[in-house]
Amino acid sequence: MTLSPFGARFSSFKFAPFAVVALFLFTNVTGLLFNIALAPSARASANADLVALIRDENYIPADVPTSGNRDLDLIIFRAGKQYGVDPRLLHAVIWQESKYKIQARSHAGAQGLMQMIPATARRFGCANVNDPADNVQAGTRYLRFLLKRFNGNVSLALAGYNAGEGSVDKYDGIPPYNETQNYVRIITGRYGKSFHPLLTPEDAVSAFRLTQDIAQLQTPTTQQ
Repeated sequence: MTLSPFGARFSSFKFAPFAVVALFLFTNVTGLLFNIALAPSARASANADLVALIRDENYIPADVPTSGNRDLDLIIFRAGKQYGVDPRLLHAVIWQESKYKIQARSHAGAQGLMQMIPATARRFGCANVNDPADNVQAGTRYLRFLLKRFNGNVSLALAGYNAGEGSVDKYDGIPPYNETQNYVRIITGRYGKSFHPLLTPEDAVSAFRLTQDIAQLQTPTTQQ
């Protein structure tokens, strides 16, 4: 049967509702598939943002001692990370040297948090012994130097810090000075270790557990 032009147009209009429904279903189904495809990527992006927010420069592991002053704790922690020295050891040294008193001064002329004597301060680039960051940076460099010189032996490095590395060489061990022997005993007791590995700063971050565990920062959606 041959349809008139009007009949042909009417016949095409009959299928218009079906076309609209089909278009609606197609749009919604493809949109759903598109969202599903993007969901893992979106979750991963959100998780990365969360990690970046939490894992910042102000993080200090819970087992690192504290001076009671957050700003000072960050100075000590960052110096340890920068030079590959365990911040726990730095805290033990500073506690014994100055009890965290920035303006501390000994009868022998040692000054500041890590009690730098003028000659040693100059040797390790400390411009202002009363500046906490300057003092801790120089003291950390000196301690790393001693750890390297004595092959990671904490007791000998501490003896060198207290009495000078020449005295350790002279006696082939901890010098027989009551002050130095007590100094070594107290600090090693607080630190709890007799050996400090000589590591690059990058390797020290991992060995001394100085960053947060990423697994603990992941959101539940990324662990499914």
